[in-house]
Amino acid sequence: METQNIKEEARRLIDKLSDNATWDDLMYEIYVRQAVEAGLADSEAGRVTSVEQVRQRFGLPE
Repeated sequence: METQNIKEEARRLIDKLSDNATWDDLMYEIYVRQAVEAGLADSEAGRVTSVEQVRQRFGLPE
């Protein structure tokens, strides 16, 4: 994401917060946004694991 877009997205995140939000609330929103973007990038790059593979790895029933 470009620097300007990051600034715009940060402003949007801040605008979504309630008036009594804390720094922790803001940091959580930033963390969630970053995690979602990382997941989407992994998916687009083909770095994914199927449900079947996860179930097998952790010994879960299918």
